[in-house]
Amino acid sequence: MSKITVPIGPQHPLLKEPLAFSLTLEGEHVIESAMRLGYVHRGIERLSQERTYVQNVHLFERVCGICSHIHTTTYCQGVEALLGLEVPPRGLYLRALLCELERIHSHLLWLGVQARNIGFDTIFMYAWRDREIVLDIMEDLSGGRVSHAVNIIGGVRIDLTTEHRDVILRQLDTLEPQIETLLDVVENERSFQARTRNIGVLSLEQIRRYCVVGPVARASGLDMDLRRDAPTPPYDRLKFRVPVRYEGDAWARTMVRMLETVESVHLCRQILTTLPDGPTSVRAKRRVPPGEVVSRAEAPRGEVIYYIRSDGSDKPARVKVRTPTLTNLITLPDQLQNISMADVSVVLSGVDLCIACADR
Repeated sequence: MSKITVPIGPQHPLLKEPLAFSLTLEGEHVIESAMRLGYVHRGIERLSQERTYVQNVHLFERVCGICSHIHTTTYCQGVEALLGLEVPPRGLYLRALLCELERIHSHLLWLGVQARNIGFDTIFMYAWRDREIVLDIMEDLSGGRVSHAVNIIGGVRIDLTTEHRDVILRQLDTLEPQIETLLDVVENERSFQARTRNIGVLSLEQIRRYCVVGPVARASGLDMDLRRDAPTPPYDRLKFRVPVRYEGDAWARTMVRMLETVESVHLCRQILTTLPDGPTSVRAKRRVPPGEVVSRAEAPRGEVIYYIRSDGSDKPARVKVRTPTLTNLITLPDQLQNISMADVSVVLSGVDLCIACADR
Protein backbone atom coordinates (compact mmCIF):
# COMPACT_ATOMS: atom_id res chain seq x y z
CA MET A 1 0.00 0.00 0.00
CA SER A 2 1.38 3.40 -0.98
CA LYS A 3 2.14 6.05 1.63
CA ILE A 4 0.69 9.56 1.59
CA THR A 5 1.55 12.63 3.67
CA VAL A 6 -1.27 14.70 5.14
CA PRO A 7 -0.49 18.18 6.53
CA ILE A 8 -2.51 19.53 9.47
CA GLY A 9 -1.97 23.20 10.31
CA PRO A 10 -0.67 25.71 11.01
CA GLN A 11 -4.18 26.93 10.15
CA HIS A 12 -6.78 24.19 10.48
CA PRO A 13 -10.37 23.92 11.83
CA LEU A 14 -9.15 21.32 14.35
CA LEU A 15 -6.61 23.70 15.93
CA LYS A 16 -7.41 26.75 18.05
CA GLU A 17 -3.88 28.10 17.60
CA PRO A 18 -1.07 27.76 15.04
CA LEU A 19 0.63 24.36 15.18
CA ALA A 20 1.74 22.17 12.27
CA PHE A 21 1.68 18.39 11.93
CA SER A 22 2.78 16.19 9.07
CA LEU A 23 1.15 12.74 9.18
CA THR A 24 2.33 9.80 7.09
CA LEU A 25 -0.48 7.39 6.31
CA GLU A 26 -0.91 3.96 4.82
CA GLY A 27 -4.54 3.98 3.81
CA GLU A 28 -6.37 5.33 6.91
CA HIS A 29 -3.61 4.25 9.29
CA VAL A 30 -1.13 6.78 10.74
CA ILE A 31 2.37 5.28 10.78
CA GLU A 32 4.49 8.38 11.44
CA SER A 33 4.09 12.02 12.49
CA ALA A 34 6.17 15.17 12.82
CA MET A 35 5.36 18.38 14.68
CA ARG A 36 6.48 21.97 14.26
CA LEU A 37 6.16 24.83 16.75
CA GLY A 38 7.26 28.46 16.55
CA TYR A 39 4.41 30.30 14.85
CA VAL A 40 3.33 32.53 17.77
CA HIS A 41 6.55 33.19 19.73
CA ARG A 42 6.13 36.50 21.57
CA GLY A 43 9.37 36.74 23.54
CA ILE A 44 7.60 37.20 26.88
CA GLU A 45 10.58 36.15 28.99
CA ARG A 46 12.83 38.69 27.25
CA LEU A 47 10.19 41.42 27.54
CA SER A 48 9.97 40.83 31.31
CA GLN A 49 13.59 41.97 31.72
CA GLU A 50 12.66 45.40 30.35
CA ARG A 51 9.67 45.90 32.67
CA THR A 52 9.36 46.42 36.40
CA TYR A 53 8.15 43.70 38.72
CA VAL A 54 4.77 45.44 38.95
CA GLN A 55 4.40 45.77 35.17
CA ASN A 56 5.30 42.11 34.73
CA VAL A 57 2.21 41.00 36.65
CA HIS A 58 0.14 42.12 33.66
CA LEU A 59 2.64 40.70 31.18
CA PHE A 60 2.63 37.19 32.64
CA GLU A 61 -1.16 37.20 32.79
CA ARG A 62 -0.94 37.03 29.00
CA VAL A 63 1.17 33.88 28.85
CA CYS A 64 -2.09 31.92 28.59
CA GLY A 65 -5.57 33.26 27.98
CA ILE A 66 -7.41 30.40 29.69
CA CYS A 67 -5.30 30.04 32.87
CA SER A 68 -4.09 33.63 33.21
CA HIS A 69 -4.65 33.87 36.98
CA ILE A 70 -2.45 30.91 37.94
CA HIS A 71 0.48 32.45 36.03
CA THR A 72 0.29 35.71 37.97
CA THR A 73 -0.22 33.72 41.19
CA THR A 74 2.98 31.74 40.58
CA TYR A 75 4.90 34.86 39.58
CA CYS A 76 3.71 36.89 42.58
CA GLN A 77 4.53 34.00 44.95
CA GLY A 78 8.11 34.08 43.70
CA VAL A 79 8.53 37.86 44.00
CA GLU A 80 6.93 37.84 47.46
CA ALA A 81 9.40 35.15 48.54
CA LEU A 82 12.33 37.34 47.37
CA LEU A 83 10.85 40.32 49.22
CA GLY A 84 10.12 38.29 52.36
CA LEU A 85 6.48 39.35 52.27
CA GLU A 86 3.76 37.53 54.18
CA VAL A 87 0.47 37.79 52.28
CA PRO A 88 -2.60 38.11 54.55
CA PRO A 89 -4.66 34.89 54.82
CA ARG A 90 -7.73 36.53 53.29
CA GLY A 91 -5.71 37.47 50.21
CA LEU A 92 -4.40 33.89 49.87
CA TYR A 93 -7.92 32.47 50.13
CA LEU A 94 -9.21 34.82 47.43
CA ARG A 95 -6.27 33.87 45.19
CA ALA A 96 -7.13 30.20 45.64
CA LEU A 97 -10.81 30.88 44.91
CA LEU A 98 -9.91 32.35 41.51
CA CYS A 99 -7.51 29.46 40.86
CA GLU A 100 -10.26 26.89 41.41
CA LEU A 101 -12.83 28.83 39.39
CA GLU A 102 -10.26 29.02 36.60
CA ARG A 103 -9.73 25.24 36.81
CA ILE A 104 -13.49 24.65 36.38
CA HIS A 105 -13.59 27.10 33.48
CA SER A 106 -10.58 25.48 31.78
CA HIS A 107 -11.88 21.91 32.11
CA LEU A 108 -15.38 22.77 30.88
CA LEU A 109 -13.93 24.66 27.93
CA TRP A 110 -11.70 21.67 27.15
CA LEU A 111 -14.62 19.23 27.38
CA GLY A 112 -16.56 21.31 24.88
CA VAL A 113 -13.63 21.41 22.47
CA GLN A 114 -13.02 17.66 22.83
CA ALA A 115 -16.69 16.86 22.25
CA ARG A 116 -16.91 19.21 19.26
CA ASN A 117 -13.84 17.69 17.62
CA ILE A 118 -15.30 14.18 17.73
CA GLY A 119 -18.82 15.16 16.70
CA PHE A 120 -20.71 15.39 20.02
CA ASP A 121 -22.18 18.85 19.58
CA THR A 122 -24.74 18.37 22.38
CA ILE A 123 -21.99 17.86 25.00
CA PHE A 124 -20.19 20.87 23.55
CA MET A 125 -23.23 23.12 23.96
CA TYR A 126 -24.03 21.94 27.49
CA ALA A 127 -20.41 22.25 28.67
CA TRP A 128 -20.08 25.78 27.34
CA ARG A 129 -23.48 26.74 28.75
CA ASP A 130 -22.34 25.63 32.21
CA ARG A 131 -19.00 27.39 31.73
CA GLU A 132 -20.90 30.68 31.47
CA ILE A 133 -21.85 30.40 35.16
CA VAL A 134 -18.16 30.31 36.10
CA LEU A 135 -17.32 33.20 33.79
CA ASP A 136 -20.12 35.25 35.35
CA ILE A 137 -18.74 34.57 38.85
CA MET A 138 -15.22 35.60 37.82
CA GLU A 139 -16.52 38.70 36.07
CA ASP A 140 -18.43 39.74 39.21
CA LEU A 141 -15.30 39.19 41.31
CA SER A 142 -12.72 40.87 39.10
CA GLY A 143 -14.44 42.73 36.28
CA GLY A 144 -12.93 40.41 33.65
CA ARG A 145 -14.16 37.14 32.20
CA VAL A 146 -10.77 35.89 31.01
CA SER A 147 -8.04 38.33 32.11
CA HIS A 148 -8.80 39.19 35.73
CA ALA A 149 -5.87 41.34 36.93
CA VAL A 150 -6.67 40.22 40.48
CA ASN A 151 -3.14 39.53 41.74
CA ILE A 152 -0.77 42.21 42.93
CA ILE A 153 2.62 41.71 44.60
CA GLY A 154 1.60 41.39 48.23
CA GLY A 155 -1.90 39.97 47.79
CA VAL A 156 -4.99 40.69 45.69
CA ARG A 157 -6.78 43.87 44.73
CA ILE A 158 -10.33 42.53 45.27
CA ASP A 159 -12.47 41.73 48.31
CA LEU A 160 -15.73 39.95 48.92
CA THR A 161 -18.82 41.00 50.91
CA THR A 162 -21.02 38.53 52.77
CA GLU A 163 -23.86 39.15 50.32
CA HIS A 164 -21.60 38.52 47.33
CA ARG A 165 -20.33 35.30 48.93
CA ASP A 166 -23.91 34.04 49.30
CA VAL A 167 -24.63 34.84 45.67
CA ILE A 168 -21.59 32.83 44.53
CA LEU A 169 -22.60 29.88 46.72
CA ARG A 170 -26.05 29.85 45.10
CA GLN A 171 -24.43 29.93 41.64
CA LEU A 172 -22.26 26.95 42.63
CA ASP A 173 -25.41 25.12 43.78
CA THR A 174 -26.75 25.59 40.25
CA LEU A 175 -23.50 24.55 38.60
CA GLU A 176 -22.72 21.37 40.55
CA PRO A 177 -25.65 19.17 39.40
CA GLN A 178 -25.02 20.21 35.80
CA ILE A 179 -21.37 19.12 36.09
CA GLU A 180 -22.52 15.82 37.63
CA THR A 181 -24.76 15.29 34.60
CA LEU A 182 -21.85 15.86 32.23
CA LEU A 183 -19.72 13.47 34.28
CA ASP A 184 -22.43 10.81 34.01
CA VAL A 185 -22.53 11.23 30.23
CA VAL A 186 -18.73 10.89 29.93
CA GLU A 187 -18.70 7.85 32.21
CA ASN A 188 -21.61 5.92 30.71
CA GLU A 189 -22.41 7.14 27.17
CA ARG A 190 -21.43 4.29 24.86
CA SER A 191 -20.70 6.31 21.73
CA PHE A 192 -18.44 8.72 23.65
CA GLN A 193 -16.53 5.78 25.09
CA ALA A 194 -16.24 4.18 21.66
CA ARG A 195 -14.44 7.29 20.38
CA THR A 196 -12.10 7.74 23.37
CA ARG A 197 -11.35 4.30 24.87
CA ASN A 198 -7.86 2.93 24.03
CA ILE A 199 -7.06 6.04 21.97
CA GLY A 200 -3.78 7.92 22.53
CA VAL A 201 -2.62 5.56 25.26
CA LEU A 202 0.38 6.69 27.34
CA SER A 203 1.98 4.34 29.86
CA LEU A 204 3.25 5.46 33.26
CA GLU A 205 6.80 4.85 32.01
CA GLN A 206 6.23 7.24 29.08
CA ILE A 207 4.74 9.82 31.44
CA ARG A 208 7.86 9.72 33.60
CA ARG A 209 10.22 9.76 30.60
CA TYR A 210 8.65 12.90 29.13
CA CYS A 211 8.06 14.58 32.54
CA VAL A 212 4.35 14.92 31.77
CA VAL A 213 2.28 16.66 34.46
CA GLY A 214 -1.33 17.47 35.27
CA PRO A 215 -4.47 15.57 34.20
CA VAL A 216 -2.63 13.78 31.37
CA ALA A 217 -0.17 12.31 33.90
CA ARG A 218 -2.84 11.49 36.47
CA ALA A 219 -4.86 9.68 33.79
CA SER A 220 -1.90 7.30 33.38
CA GLY A 221 -1.56 6.54 37.09
CA LEU A 222 0.87 9.25 38.27
CA ASP A 223 -0.61 10.29 41.61
CA MET A 224 0.82 13.80 41.90
CA ASP A 225 -0.77 17.19 42.54
CA LEU A 226 1.15 20.17 43.96
CA ARG A 227 -1.90 21.39 45.84
CA ARG A 228 -1.65 18.26 48.00
CA ASP A 229 2.03 17.27 47.70
CA ALA A 230 3.67 20.71 48.07
CA PRO A 231 0.82 22.86 49.36
CA THR A 232 0.93 26.61 49.70
CA PRO A 233 -1.68 28.31 51.90
CA PRO A 234 -4.60 27.85 51.99
CA TYR A 235 -4.40 24.40 50.36
CA ASP A 236 -2.71 23.02 53.46
CA ARG A 237 -5.97 23.75 55.32
CA LEU A 238 -8.44 22.49 52.69
CA LYS A 239 -9.72 18.96 52.13
CA PHE A 240 -9.95 17.57 48.61
CA ARG A 241 -9.36 14.42 46.61
CA VAL A 242 -6.90 14.03 43.71
CA PRO A 243 -8.58 11.94 40.97
CA VAL A 244 -6.30 9.34 39.36
CA ARG A 245 -7.04 6.84 36.56
CA TYR A 246 -4.80 4.11 35.19
CA GLU A 247 -6.08 3.50 31.63
CA GLY A 248 -3.87 6.25 30.15
CA ASP A 249 -6.21 6.89 27.20
CA ALA A 250 -8.33 9.83 26.03
CA TRP A 251 -11.31 8.60 28.05
CA ALA A 252 -9.26 8.49 31.28
CA ARG A 253 -8.08 12.06 30.67
CA THR A 254 -11.68 13.15 30.27
CA MET A 255 -12.68 11.41 33.49
CA VAL A 256 -9.81 12.94 35.46
CA ARG A 257 -10.70 16.45 34.30
CA MET A 258 -14.40 16.05 35.07
CA LEU A 259 -13.71 14.59 38.53
CA GLU A 260 -11.28 17.48 39.17
CA THR A 261 -14.05 19.89 38.20
CA VAL A 262 -16.33 18.39 40.86
CA GLU A 263 -13.53 18.66 43.44
CA SER A 264 -12.91 22.29 42.49
CA VAL A 265 -16.55 23.14 43.16
CA HIS A 266 -16.17 21.62 46.63
CA LEU A 267 -12.96 23.60 47.17
CA CYS A 268 -14.69 26.84 46.17
CA ARG A 269 -17.36 26.16 48.78
CA GLN A 270 -14.75 25.46 51.45
CA ILE A 271 -12.88 28.66 50.63
CA LEU A 272 -16.04 30.77 50.73
CA THR A 273 -17.33 29.29 53.99
CA THR A 274 -13.98 29.51 55.82
CA LEU A 275 -12.79 32.84 54.38
CA PRO A 276 -10.86 34.61 57.19
CA ASP A 277 -11.32 38.27 58.05
CA GLY A 278 -8.64 40.89 57.59
CA PRO A 279 -6.82 42.77 54.83
CA THR A 280 -6.32 41.30 51.36
CA SER A 281 -2.84 42.67 50.66
CA VAL A 282 0.28 44.29 52.11
CA ARG A 283 2.50 46.97 50.64
CA ALA A 284 5.54 45.82 48.67
CA LYS A 285 8.81 47.59 47.90
CA ARG A 286 9.49 48.38 44.27
CA ARG A 287 13.10 47.18 44.44
CA VAL A 288 13.65 43.48 45.08
CA PRO A 289 16.76 42.32 47.01
CA PRO A 290 19.31 40.28 45.05
CA GLY A 291 18.58 36.57 44.95
CA GLU A 292 16.82 33.85 43.05
CA VAL A 293 13.73 31.75 43.64
CA VAL A 294 11.72 28.94 42.07
CA SER A 295 7.94 29.25 42.43
CA ARG A 296 5.55 26.40 41.58
CA ALA A 297 1.78 25.99 41.37
CA GLU A 298 -0.77 23.49 40.03
CA ALA A 299 -2.39 25.00 36.93
CA PRO A 300 -5.42 23.40 35.22
CA ARG A 301 -3.05 21.65 32.79
CA GLY A 302 -0.44 20.74 35.41
CA GLU A 303 2.59 22.13 37.21
CA VAL A 304 3.74 25.67 36.34
CA ILE A 305 7.28 26.69 37.32
CA TYR A 306 8.67 30.26 37.48
CA TYR A 307 12.38 30.85 38.02
CA ILE A 308 13.06 34.49 39.01
CA ARG A 309 16.50 36.06 39.53
CA SER A 310 16.90 39.53 40.99
CA ASP A 311 19.92 41.83 40.77
CA GLY A 312 18.60 44.30 43.34
CA SER A 313 16.86 46.66 40.91
CA ASP A 314 13.17 47.20 40.20
CA LYS A 315 13.38 44.89 37.14
CA PRO A 316 14.11 41.15 37.12
CA ALA A 317 17.47 40.03 35.75
CA ARG A 318 15.87 36.82 34.43
CA VAL A 319 12.51 35.09 34.47
CA LYS A 320 12.14 31.57 33.09
CA VAL A 321 8.69 30.02 32.72
CA ARG A 322 8.04 26.30 32.38
CA THR A 323 4.46 25.60 31.37
CA PRO A 324 2.79 22.16 31.50
CA THR A 325 1.68 22.22 27.85
CA LEU A 326 5.20 21.80 26.47
CA THR A 327 5.75 18.39 28.08
CA ASN A 328 2.26 17.28 27.04
CA LEU A 329 2.98 18.33 23.45
CA ILE A 330 6.11 16.22 23.11
CA THR A 331 4.06 13.08 23.76
CA LEU A 332 2.01 13.63 20.58
CA PRO A 333 4.37 11.81 18.16
CA ASP A 334 4.02 8.71 20.35
CA GLN A 335 0.26 9.07 20.59
CA LEU A 336 -0.17 9.64 16.86
CA GLN A 337 1.41 6.33 15.88
CA ASN A 338 -0.66 3.30 14.88
CA ILE A 339 -4.04 5.01 15.08
CA SER A 340 -6.76 5.69 12.56
CA MET A 341 -6.86 9.07 10.83
CA ALA A 342 -10.34 9.56 12.32
CA ASP A 343 -8.84 9.41 15.82
CA VAL A 344 -6.25 12.16 15.25
CA SER A 345 -8.69 14.83 16.46
CA VAL A 346 -9.29 12.88 19.69
CA VAL A 347 -5.55 12.67 20.41
CA LEU A 348 -4.80 16.33 19.62
CA SER A 349 -7.59 17.69 21.78
CA GLY A 350 -7.04 15.09 24.52
CA VAL A 351 -3.80 16.69 25.75
CA ASP A 352 -5.47 20.14 26.03
CA LEU A 353 -3.26 22.07 23.64
CA CYS A 354 -2.34 25.65 24.46
CA ILE A 355 0.20 26.85 21.94
CA ALA A 356 0.33 30.36 23.39
CA CYS A 357 1.84 29.18 26.68
CA ALA A 358 4.02 26.47 25.10
CA ASP A 359 5.39 28.81 22.42
CA ARG A 360 5.91 31.99 24.46
